[in-house]
Amino acid sequence: MNQLQTADYIVFFVYFIAVSSYGYYIYHKKKSKDLSSKDFFLAEGSLTWWAIGASLIASNISAEHFIGMSGSGFALGLAIASYEWMSAATLIIVAVFIIPVYLKNKIFTMPQFLSRRYNDKVSTIMAVFWLLVYVFVNLTSIIYLGALAISSISTISFEWSIVGLSVFSMIVTLGGMKVIGYTDVIQVLVLIFGGLITTYLALSLLSQEYGFGQDIFKGLSILRNEAPEHFHMIFDPSDKYYKELPGLSVLIGGMLINNLAYWGCNQYIVQRALGADLNTARKGILFAAFLKLLVPVIAVLPGIVMYVLHNKGLFQAEMSQAGVIKPDHAYPTLMNLLPPGLKGIAFAALTAAIVASLAGKANSISTIFSLDIYKKYFNRNASDQKMVRVGRWAVAISMTIAAIVTPSLKSLDQAYQFIQEYVGFISPGVLAIFLLGFYWKKTTAAAAMTGALITIPLSTVLKFLPVWTDGAFPDYPFLDRMGIDFVVIVILMVAISLLRPQKDLDQNTIEVDTSMFKVSTGFAIGSLLIMGILTALYTVFW
Repeated sequence: MNQLQTADYIVFFVYFIAVSSYGYYIYHKKKSKDLSSKDFFLAEGSLTWWAIGASLIASNISAEHFIGMSGSGFALGLAIASYEWMSAATLIIVAVFIIPVYLKNKIFTMPQFLSRRYNDKVSTIMAVFWLLVYVFVNLTSIIYLGALAISSISTISFEWSIVGLSVFSMIVTLGGMKVIGYTDVIQVLVLIFGGLITTYLALSLLSQEYGFGQDIFKGLSILRNEAPEHFHMIFDPSDKYYKELPGLSVLIGGMLINNLAYWGCNQYIVQRALGADLNTARKGILFAAFLKLLVPVIAVLPGIVMYVLHNKGLFQAEMSQAGVIKPDHAYPTLMNLLPPGLKGIAFAALTAAIVASLAGKANSISTIFSLDIYKKYFNRNASDQKMVRVGRWAVAISMTIAAIVTPSLKSLDQAYQFIQEYVGFISPGVLAIFLLGFYWKKTTAAAAMTGALITIPLSTVLKFLPVWTDGAFPDYPFLDRMGIDFVVIVILMVAISLLRPQKDLDQNTIEVDTSMFKVSTGFAIGSLLIMGILTALYTVFW
């Protein structure tokens, strides 16, 4: 039944008050009049490692995970977990080889890096591009999927869900990165706890349906027996889902490019660590990597459970629309089975995931606009107080625009893999520009501009050329297309840099030395533990 009971509203109200009150307390620990721009945008030096790690995950996990990834779990199984588990490995790479470069060179925004390493033209083009993507793609898709999920498990309308999510997110964001970072700790606790409860219920329900009582371990055993095809991490070319997750590309190919661009070159993610010292930042990122290992448990397993139950003849109507099976209905259907009170916790978990992601993206929009557009081109002498005001206006305006645009997405059939594919149109170019900028001093501004301009056209050609040539050109899986894009862009950038060297290149170098990549013993042990867990998971579920 799509209705919240009194107990659910009480639970949700407690969550709302807890987050709002804690945010208000954190905000007033440093009076508004003393709030500097670095405090507002980066919470410089005030976020602990556990706050950084929690904020990374809270900003990353959203409705696309609970709804979209669970739907992919229903359709193709545990293999979709590679996006999460390989992210854990990627976070270690970012902590060792990328974050030190930003911190050593006092980089606070991604456009700032591009400006220092290349020139203002490259920086401004990418800044405008990121702002447009964040507002019209990221914010709108999160609000859309969130509103869709909330309206499907409650009596709150789609339109009022949009308003509620937007306003709640603005309240959190206007306090700045410090408030976001520490309230994200609560958000992560709620989303993980609520997600685990939903998974527990799903496995208990499965065990019960097969006559074993509420034994979740029996439920796991039933899953393996009833859906063995849903427990393979690596697909071979003969599998019908190979195009979505093409074999070893999920380990060493396009997925690595996708993850490195997301976790290492993305303002919305990297910003959490830019205000900390290197040791604290690395601890926070390692903590986030451990949390990433948990995400498939709360996002993928429920989808596989619903697949088995659906095959048994249950929830046929709930999982269908106009006679067509809709995998993305798996998680909302499961949530509607929760008893009063527990449904409120799951509802709060879903809201926490959505609000935290919206707040993180809105803060990044505010940071890029204020530091890389407003201060650079409109008011070079703006005071800290002025920058904070501009940042808050940027939050309010961007969230309002996104909320207005969101209803137009109702005609789209959003899915996790769809989002991943089209984000992948830009990731190869972004990663090539950043990696060559970090580690190859001869990379020129002209080469960077070429990489920025060619990534979308190249991705488009590779995607649609098989159609245009009536199948004469190979129809590569999108992760493989990302790998091809990346290699082609790197080759072009290297060739341009060598053929037309830049005379004043010494002025644009970024300081990098091998001592930056040394890690503490604790970090090394934690990293080895994560890699050991990943090796075991891929060995068992290969």
